[in-house]
Amino acid sequence: MRWEGQTIAAETAAASVEVDEQVPATGPAPALLPLAGLQRSVRTPEFAGITFHEVHAKSLLNHVPATSAMPFAWTINPYRGCSHACVYCFARKTHTYLDLDAGPDFDSQLVVKVNAVEVLHAEVRRRSWARPHVALGTNTDPYQRAEGRYRLMPGIIGELAGSGTPFSILTKGTLLARDLPLLTAAAKDVPVGVGISLAMVDPALQRRVEPGTPTPAARLDLIRRLADAGLPCGVMAMPILPWLTDSDEALDGLFGALAAAGASGVTAGALHLRPGAREWWFTWLAAEHPQLVGRYRRLYGGGTYATKEYTTWLAGRLRYFRRRHGLGSSARFFRDEPESAAVGTAPGGRRLLDYGPHELARREAASSSRTAASSAPAAEQPALF
Repeated sequence: MRWEGQTIAAETAAASVEVDEQVPATGPAPALLPLAGLQRSVRTPEFAGITFHEVHAKSLLNHVPATSAMPFAWTINPYRGCSHACVYCFARKTHTYLDLDAGPDFDSQLVVKVNAVEVLHAEVRRRSWARPHVALGTNTDPYQRAEGRYRLMPGIIGELAGSGTPFSILTKGTLLARDLPLLTAAAKDVPVGVGISLAMVDPALQRRVEPGTPTPAARLDLIRRLADAGLPCGVMAMPILPWLTDSDEALDGLFGALAAAGASGVTAGALHLRPGAREWWFTWLAAEHPQLVGRYRRLYGGGTYATKEYTTWLAGRLRYFRRRHGLGSSARFFRDEPESAAVGTAPGGRRLLDYGPHELARREAASSSRTAASSAPAAEQPALF
């Protein structure tokens, strides 16, 4: 249960002085107690509306069960919750495990593993650590705005590279540009893959659907910078939103912009509506596009995935626009075979698979689920309703 009237630390803008601030009983509860390893809960003027819950984690590396279909065995998520506030985010339900809600709490009550680097340092130096590929950003974004305050990623990159552990990062956050020198240096020692999540280029729609993310233009610029740095940069164009971003005009604009920016490949697919995300999406849709609510309910039929009819049509359009703009059909994190000294094999000569960013996110969220999407082409959109 949340504790009412608890005390949190409020940092003043003028100095690094902490004062106790009693949180009113009205409005969202700002913190969760007891939260495992909680050190303090903090509000700061630079992050208005957000509460950081700083915890000491016992471990940072998350082991994926052997029965999982994921193409990797380990993940790292230094943050829980995400200020990107993407309405459709599949990870929203994970906040309910902390007795927080999947809506506003997920966007504003952020758990920070402040001892992440120290814990990882110990974990990757164990004799049992075989240096398998580690995926970051498969649940919540490691380069969300909180990273500007806590600066956990430079240490994480250093520990992984220093231990000979290959890794990949999936992000919407342009803060990654801060660490480009670290990533290019790390890529000389271990395989490093970077994926950028960008599924729309209309800035007005982006502000409504992904209000806490960098603009599409800023993310396109990040793709250019990654390409210029010699890092393979795939794009996760996910989710494509029915009736909002699936028109020929929207897809042509998106794929054209990605190709011009230098994306190495694109993985794309329709919106998924998992529990938690589903409820929040329909709340948003009713407020922003009420005329589409009935269409979405029929299209998704109370489940996670759109109908096979729709996904078949969309797959055909995605293939067409990939070909039109000369893009590969997969957003690669790693090449099958190294093409330069900067992209090698894993320690011991092990080859690394190409991991599409969408697959990373999809499989972590529901490793045993199978999408109903078909790859069969379709000449035109069927009359669904």
